[in-house]
Amino acid sequence: MVFELFRGRGSSQIDTIEQQIGEMLATTHETFSLAMDSLLRIIDPAKVGQQLRKADKSVNRVERMIRRELVVHAGVHGPSADSPLLFVYMSISKDIERVGDINKDLWDLAAAGVDLSQLDPAGEFAGYGEEIKGLILETARVFAERDMETAARLLNETDEVKDRFDDQVVLQLASTAPASEAVARALLYRYLKRIVAHLMNVMTAVVMPLDRLDYWDEDRMDRE
Repeated sequence: MVFELFRGRGSSQIDTIEQQIGEMLATTHETFSLAMDSLLRIIDPAKVGQQLRKADKSVNRVERMIRRELVVHAGVHGPSADSPLLFVYMSISKDIERVGDINKDLWDLAAAGVDLSQLDPAGEFAGYGEEIKGLILETARVFAERDMETAARLLNETDEVKDRFDDQVVLQLASTAPASEAVARALLYRYLKRIVAHLMNVMTAVVMPLDRLDYWDEDRMDRE
């Protein structure tokens, strides 16, 4: 919706920012993969921690750059046709930056000794990892292509995904497993839910008006 109204004006500044947002999403896909592979002990957490944090810093730099672009644009040009888009990009970049932070939280769990290959012999978390990796890639594609139909479908579907993760967190309250296992599972489900919510916030830019961006991390009852 926002893009329908304001995009297509041939601004090289806007083109550059959109490219950088795509790069941010690609980097978060990389860091999420590193974090999940560490948790599943596909890779040694100690061997990829520096790589993950270096990649995440690049996401933070782009997010700060977009903020600077907004300030410079407003200072030089004042209100313009591109201003709403710049606000959208600032909102989007913040959500992607938050995904990067959560990926670091996931890696921190692995570094602290959480081993999903032991907690999850049936491969449940590996399946969730693949699902979310696919969602990151699809978010990047939907954003780049302005795929409103897919964005609307995913926004409807992912409330159920988040509810599923919430239900799993509640189940840990009644778990008879050792506290170390129950806490690890609860944190994992919570982190996965937050990643999904922030990705959906990015997708709202494709289908929502400006005033309704960035609310998909709220529970359904709190969005009105």
